[in-house]
Amino acid sequence: MAFYRKNIGGLHQAMRIALGAAVAGAALIYLAGTVAWLVALGGAGFALTGLVGYCPMCAMAGIGRGDMS
Repeated sequence: MAFYRKNIGGLHQAMRIALGAAVAGAALIYLAGTVAWLVALGGAGFALTGLVGYCPMCAMAGIGRGDMS
């Protein structure tokens, strides 16, 4: 068992993956220098939470699915 429990649903996961990948790609295309890499890293992190199915900020705020296997 993992150290976390999934707290976001399938549609929310798909939205996070798509939006995170879009932000990361746009940052690398349209921005330059260090800022591009920092924004791309943020987008990749957002997409990663979608892949894993766990949102730390949602968990801290008490938002999410209740008992999900």
